[in-house]
Amino acid sequence: TSNPRLMREAAALGAGLINDVRSLRREGALEAARDSGLAVCIMHMQGEPGTMQHTPCYTDVTAEVSDYLLARVSDCERAGIARDRLVIDPGFGFGKTLEHNLELFRGLRALGGLGFPVLVGVSRKSMIGQVTGRPVHRRLAGGLALATLAADAGVRIVRTHDVAASCDALKMVVAINERATTV
Repeated sequence: TSNPRLMREAAALGAGLINDVRSLRREGALEAARDSGLAVCIMHMQGEPGTMQHTPCYTDVTAEVSDYLLARVSDCERAGIARDRLVIDPGFGFGKTLEHNLELFRGLRALGGLGFPVLVGVSRKSMIGQVTGRPVHRRLAGGLALATLAADAGVRIVRTHDVAASCDALKMVVAINERATTV
């Protein structure tokens, strides 16, 4: 939610994470997040939900997303939210074209280098449909491919609609990467 009142209510009801697509930019959101004591996911979005896909434009999408997220981190810290409570989300599909999304995906390692856990939500996204031609209910394979590529790039949290299949795919990435470091 982006609504400070809902953030407070969700925290009181036992939520574990505030996931705000507006990155705590609404009035009172920084204070509500700070007071909640919860982890906070700040996400990049160019524009607003109703207009974000009209004409997204970037010179260097990975650098611009990184700069935005670091600026929001600074705002969070100034508001009293500790760094160890922050998670960053590059915001796939939020004010980005297919080419922006693909370039940003290629830059996931750089985003991980910012020093925060990275959350990626690409399950069933339109970018999968644009590449594969599949309707939303037939995008599992594309979503699993992106989830495993994200994990291999160091992403710590994968948001998905297809939990069991994603867990199986991610367990394979972990098994391969763990064995690669022990050989």
